[in-house]
Amino acid sequence: MPTNPAHRRIAESFGVDAERYDRARPRYPADLISRLAAGGREVLDVGAGTGIVARQLRDAGCHVLGVEPDPRMAEAARRHGLTVEESRFEDWDPAGRTFDTVVAGQTWHWVDPAAGSTQAARVLRPGGRLALFWNAYQPPPELAAAFGEVYRQVAPSLPFSPWAVADPYATVAEKTIDGIGADFTTPEVWRYAWEHEYTRDEWLDLIPTAGGHNLLPEAELSALLDGLGQVTGERFAMPYTTIAVTAVLR
Repeated sequence: MPTNPAHRRIAESFGVDAERYDRARPRYPADLISRLAAGGREVLDVGAGTGIVARQLRDAGCHVLGVEPDPRMAEAARRHGLTVEESRFEDWDPAGRTFDTVVAGQTWHWVDPAAGSTQAARVLRPGGRLALFWNAYQPPPELAAAFGEVYRQVAPSLPFSPWAVADPYATVAEKTIDGIGADFTTPEVWRYAWEHEYTRDEWLDLIPTAGGHNLLPEAELSALLDGLGQVTGERFAMPYTTIAVTAVLR
């Protein structure tokens, strides 16, 4: 969990509506999940949230333990039959347990990079893999421009616009690579391109789960959703790229 107060508020906002988060957030590509599952059955999921990654890996035959600092998210994951321990990953006590793979889906940018890398090296078995990944949506330019204009008009209090850059997690991936310590092999970047078809209602259901959106004043969030609904078609395909930064313990 970040120490910067503004970043901490955003990090803690995801659990405000854990059920919506679990319902609306996209899953991860089957090819990525299969590749990770092939590396071993014992997996640690960092920032497990509601258990989206953990359930996909469980369905692929893995035994998954989650670590999650937000009790609301952890409880939602437990309702899906997952084992989750409540802690910041940097402070978590593994009690001698080790794993074949450590994963973090959409969460590693909330982890202190140096402490996180050290902790991952501590809990991985020799030859185990650290895999840190994000889903990045990449709408067509005209749709991104329309979304961006709505944000500028009705949600100026957001600290960032999700439509400001074409590849929003590229910089995150670069910083992640720089933060992986010498205990690991040279990091690789895996990319998976895919699409998800949304109805307007499904897309508007997703928006409040984005970082910081649940902190908007109610009237501002309502105006944002109304504005986005006006520029969104009844149904559309959203291109995604899943970016995974991965390295193996030496």
